[in-house]
Amino acid sequence: MAFLEVHANPNPASKMAIPLLLEVQADLLSALESRVVVPLYRKDAAPRYAIARLTPILEFQGQPYVAMVPELAGLARRSLGTCLGNMPSARAEIIAALDLLFTGI
Repeated sequence: MAFLEVHANPNPASKMAIPLLLEVQADLLSALESRVVVPLYRKDAAPRYAIARLTPILEFQGQPYVAMVPELAGLARRSLGTCLGNMPSARAEIIAALDLLFTGI
């Protein structure tokens, strides 16, 4: 499991609106049993936020998703769904959103 891997959301209650989870935990901490993830909402199901930099729109497999960084969560590694790929092209946008969330910058 690695930084910016995309996983299927295994939660039947939320996977219609949030089909994917984006891992944002550093590879250095891969030995931990938990993972920090950002939910990737279908664009038409995402809540609206006034600060676009906090919720960037990312493309995965040709589809747009809204990275709801304010809703990041810790999950047990065993709770993550299947890894579907990764999003290295989203690195700058995700780090900028995390910086805004944690430092206000």
